[in-house]
Amino acid sequence: MTSAVQHRVRTQDGITLAADCYDHDDARPVVLLLHGGGQNRHAWSTSARRLHACGYTVVAYDTRGHGDSDWDPAGRYDLERLATDLLAVREHFSADIAPAVVGASLGGMTVLGTHLLTSGALWAAVVLVDVTPRLEFQGARRVVTFMAAHPDGFGTLTDAAEVIAAYNPHRSRPANVDGLRKVLRQRHDGRWIWRWDPAFIHSNFDFLRDESTTGTEQFDAISHLLIDGARRVSAPTLLVRGLLSDVVSQATVDEFQQLVPHAETVDVSGTGHMIAGDDNDAFSSAVTEFLGRSILQPPP
Repeated sequence: MTSAVQHRVRTQDGITLAADCYDHDDARPVVLLLHGGGQNRHAWSTSARRLHACGYTVVAYDTRGHGDSDWDPAGRYDLERLATDLLAVREHFSADIAPAVVGASLGGMTVLGTHLLTSGALWAAVVLVDVTPRLEFQGARRVVTFMAAHPDGFGTLTDAAEVIAAYNPHRSRPANVDGLRKVLRQRHDGRWIWRWDPAFIHSNFDFLRDESTTGTEQFDAISHLLIDGARRVSAPTLLVRGLLSDVVSQATVDEFQQLVPHAETVDVSGTGHMIAGDDNDAFSSAVTEFLGRSILQPPP
């Protein structure tokens, strides 16, 4: 099994992003993987290996402020900046040929954001994972509330596992909690804290915890930006939706399909917002089947 080679990608404003690349071979089509908010590139480990086994060069990177990427000293995590970072990653790994891109949640929003920055043919194919231009406010609010909770971390990995299990009651709890070391780091006092910058939430998404008029107005403003980006998507597009998700609903899917009429949709039963973690077999099968039809077939 090919192991990932670590890369460092420098953004326009000097942030260094951590990336894993599986087999950078010019003969292989490139697939970029973007994780959701509060996650990191390790969320894609299983999917990346499956895509690589199908003949793709696969790149998964940590969004600024997440995982092993730099935190922005000024707390700048707006959509335009994240989209600009994605274009820097694209330039680093696939400057001459448009890659396919898979974005989960925040990653999918970032993909849509790139279409607001340039009118060029950016992507060979687009896969959005449980994200639509307009999200369900209460579902998005639940995500942000979970992320903002426990600012002082957890006493043990088991404590963290209990909190995560309560947030994802439909998912089987792993017998071994050591895997949480990829999303948590141990502070000098022994407590375990998330591997992402708290400013990511507080500077950009705190309004989602505010159900006042101001909060919904900011939510709508982001939705309108994403709607504008979605209208400009011309590449073959797949939306993968978790049927247990409270972030994406049938109404938001219907609106998305009006904005991107050529888009395909796959519903994955028994999965919530984090589809790849809930049922990786179903998720990876849907993505590899779509990519195989939508872009040049990879070599055997």
